[in-house]
Amino acid sequence: MVLDIRFDFERLNRLGFIEAIWGEHKTIEQLERISKEVLKKNELVFITRINEEKAKNLLNLYPQGKFHKEANCLVIGKNKNKLSTNKKVAIISGGSSDLAVTLEAQLALEIYGVDCKSFIDVGVAGLHRLISELEEINKYDVLIVCAGMEGALATVVGGLLAQPIIAVPVSVGYGVSKNGETALKSMLSSCSPGIAVMNIDNGYGAAMGALRIIKTISN
Repeated sequence: MVLDIRFDFERLNRLGFIEAIWGEHKTIEQLERISKEVLKKNELVFITRINEEKAKNLLNLYPQGKFHKEANCLVIGKNKNKLSTNKKVAIISGGSSDLAVTLEAQLALEIYGVDCKSFIDVGVAGLHRLISELEEINKYDVLIVCAGMEGALATVVGGLLAQPIIAVPVSVGYGVSKNGETALKSMLSSCSPGIAVMNIDNGYGAAMGALRIIKTISN
C-alpha cells in the first residue's frame, strides 16, 4: 500500500521553521518519495535519525546532499529561510557518548544560520572541565545541555548560569540508567528552577526550542 505524503509545507509560515523528516522508522522508499516531494517545492530536506544505508541510497539520487554521520542526519539542499539574529546558542554535553544528540542539535541550529558552539566532555564527573569553560559559555544567549547517566549536568549549569536552559536526557548509562529514563527524571526533578526538559535524545527538539526563544528575544 502506498500512503499519501502529508508534508507540512505551511509550518514555515506558521512557526518560522520547516518540518524535519524522521528517518529511523521510515523505509528507503518512503524517504525517497518524501524527499522528492520536498525538493519539488524548493524546500530543504532535513532527515534526522537516519542510518548510513538509507543515507547512501538517497545520496545516489541526490549527490548534492550531505550525510552527517556522527549526528545521524542527512541534509539535501539549502535553507532559504535562515534566521537573522546575533543571538548565540551553546550546546553543552557531559561526555563524548552524548555526541550524536549534541551534533543533531548543533546541525539543526546551523541550518537556520544560528551561531552555535558545542562544548564536549564537560560532565560533572570532572567538574573542573565545566568550570574552566564557564566564562566562555556565559557569552551565549541560550544553553542546551545534553547528558546521560544521572543527568546532573543540567542542574549544575542551571545553578551557575542565568540563561534559558533546555535540558536533553541522553540514553547513555549502565543498568538503572534505563536508556535515559533516569536522566529524564533527574532533569524533571531538578532543584535549579526554570530548566525546560526535552524528551530522551531529542537534540532536534531542543534546537527548535532554542529557535523559538531566539525568535522572541530578537524581536
